[in-house]
Amino acid sequence: MTDFTMKTDADGVAVITWDVPEKSMNVMSFEGIEQLNNLVDAALADEAVKGVIITSGKDGSFAGGMDLNLLAKMKEDAGDDPARGLFEGTMKMHHMLRKIERAGMDPKTNKGGKPIVSVLPGTAVGIGLELPLATHRIFAANNPKARIGLPEIMVGIFPGAGGTTRFVRKMGAMAASPFLLEGKLVSPDAAVKAGIIDEVADDPMAAAHAWVLNAKDADLLKPWDAKGYKMPGGAPYHPAGFMTFVGASAMVNGKTQGVYPAAKALLSAVYEGALVPFDTALKIEARWFTNVLMNPSSGAMIRSLFLNKEALEKGAVRPADVPDQRVKKLGVLGAGMMGAGITLVSVQAGIEVVLIDQTQEAADKGKAYAAGYFDKGIARKKSTEEKKQAALDLITATTDLDALKGCDLIIEAVFEDMKVKAEMTKKVEAVIPSECIFASNTSTLPITDLAKASSRDDQFIGIHFFSPVEKMLLVEIIKGKQTGDRAVAKALDFVRQIRKTPIVVNDARFFYANRCIIPYINEGVRMVQEGVEPALIENAAKLVGMPLGPLQLMDETSIDLGAKIARATKAAMGAEYPNDDIDPLVFWMEAEGRLGRKANAGFYTYDDKGKREGLWKGLREKYPLSDDQPDLIEVQHRLLFSQTLEAVRALEEGVLMDIREGDVGAILGWGFAPWSGGPLSWLDMIGAPYAAERCDQLTEKYGERFACPDLLREMAAKGQSFYGRFDPDAKAA
Repeated sequence: MTDFTMKTDADGVAVITWDVPEKSMNVMSFEGIEQLNNLVDAALADEAVKGVIITSGKDGSFAGGMDLNLLAKMKEDAGDDPARGLFEGTMKMHHMLRKIERAGMDPKTNKGGKPIVSVLPGTAVGIGLELPLATHRIFAANNPKARIGLPEIMVGIFPGAGGTTRFVRKMGAMAASPFLLEGKLVSPDAAVKAGIIDEVADDPMAAAHAWVLNAKDADLLKPWDAKGYKMPGGAPYHPAGFMTFVGASAMVNGKTQGVYPAAKALLSAVYEGALVPFDTALKIEARWFTNVLMNPSSGAMIRSLFLNKEALEKGAVRPADVPDQRVKKLGVLGAGMMGAGITLVSVQAGIEVVLIDQTQEAADKGKAYAAGYFDKGIARKKSTEEKKQAALDLITATTDLDALKGCDLIIEAVFEDMKVKAEMTKKVEAVIPSECIFASNTSTLPITDLAKASSRDDQFIGIHFFSPVEKMLLVEIIKGKQTGDRAVAKALDFVRQIRKTPIVVNDARFFYANRCIIPYINEGVRMVQEGVEPALIENAAKLVGMPLGPLQLMDETSIDLGAKIARATKAAMGAEYPNDDIDPLVFWMEAEGRLGRKANAGFYTYDDKGKREGLWKGLREKYPLSDDQPDLIEVQHRLLFSQTLEAVRALEEGVLMDIREGDVGAILGWGFAPWSGGPLSWLDMIGAPYAAERCDQLTEKYGERFACPDLLREMAAKGQSFYGRFDPDAKAA
């Protein structure tokens, strides 16, 4: 199959079209690199060719980047010297793009080159932008939906095909930083204003054709190849540039806490590259890119945040024999925070929603939540009155259950009480069509137990959203013991419609996400009671990549909710309840009225506007600090193992059915150290033998909650890894 083809018109303009067969968006492969290289050679050697346009055969996009599986293949192909294989493969790409950039120019006079331009019909990211950056002019279609940028940092790497070096030389380090260090994507118009691309046109092919035929030698010469080039904003030893790099270093370390290798490597490549000629800078970029790819963090992040996440979103775990189950009309029961959020994301996807609550005032308030969201978007010029009205027209806010008659999916988000949910299930099932799927958004109550109130338990399922719904990317789908395949397919198709990432788990107390995050919070509470410095607990968590420390997380989710869950769990588990030792602190905080952020008082203190000020000093008064404080690694291991061991137990017990879901769900659901690729990837990094040994040490010191699961013990004895033992389609052991 051919990814690139070339045709030359009567004017001598060769058009190279990138169109990867059977792909909705172009991705670069080894074969593609070779094909493009050969076509560029042919165009430069052909006297009849006056210039070249590189464009895409895909409607609405140029390219989505590199096939990241190739990075692993480069490692494998290099055998015993993977770093050399990665470096040489990266330099091969640099040589091809540099050939395009120089376009046959005389190295001494910088004359005689052929104009080579790129035309972007739409989205161009990753290598899909690095390739155009090497051309002499970038034209983009007037396509507001298109996104342009270099998002590699989001999956644990950085632009390594010249994008880092060219962005900085073109824009300066300061202007380039949001695009390189934050992965910022912008529209074509914004890309022109930022200086990333050159022109937006209604007919970019015509504009490119005219430019190619009229281009002069000076138009082809990149600024960094011209004599006297000076970097915008100043090089590192220029007074202005010096301050830029000092500030950038502080910013990177402040944001990453040193646990994301790609950000530091990127900054090093930029700094060192700015001190040397362009071609040497490309070599430095390639070396730092190789350094990042050799770090296990990058491979784990790519696997979880790109490959596995994409596979789950495309239906990797969807029942194959069930026809399309996309939702046409959704019923949402309960117009509180969760119900209102579910309604919002559904109408954003164009789904008609019936929003039910006990009073019309409450239902209207839920609908108003969507209106308020769109108003904020309009104020930031990210939405319009027309879009707002179209979305609101899809919402029927009412108290009348009869309005649910045409629904094909119901999501119940009422009060977390078995009796309340059971009553609502029976009332609604008396109204809705017999084929309608019924889902509960419960975060703690077993789906199998809730389904007992249903007359069609095979059509009853859990669809657990995380708060706030519109911001959180993960949706946890829970199969009860009787849940059928059509219900699973319905839930997965709905989650795909609203553009979120699903994981499917079997029913068990707290499902998967809460099962893992509650022990993390509990371990932080235990340490406070032991006299560990609260600031040490919180900062240890952040320094190992957790977005929030356990105490701050409890403030955000509310302390009274934690107390309520504790009471309900104890009532359900009786003598088997494992957390009697943490309840005193939680119940004391509840009694003191320190309920968390919502009360402007919790483990932290807050000002009148709700801004967090610092840890509450009353904690130390109630639980005096121990004279013997643990070291940083000890605290971090307690916090990490408390989560990862639950992930292993979930896999062992069959709650998790696919390790991909365990890692993706952990990162997207509660922010488990993204640099690690997720809890199971982290255990693979440290190795099962060491993990089992550490479990034994922690168990001896702190108790049975750190006991090594049998699965992990077995894997340690056999020298296995999770991703080595369980292929992508494997079920739990």
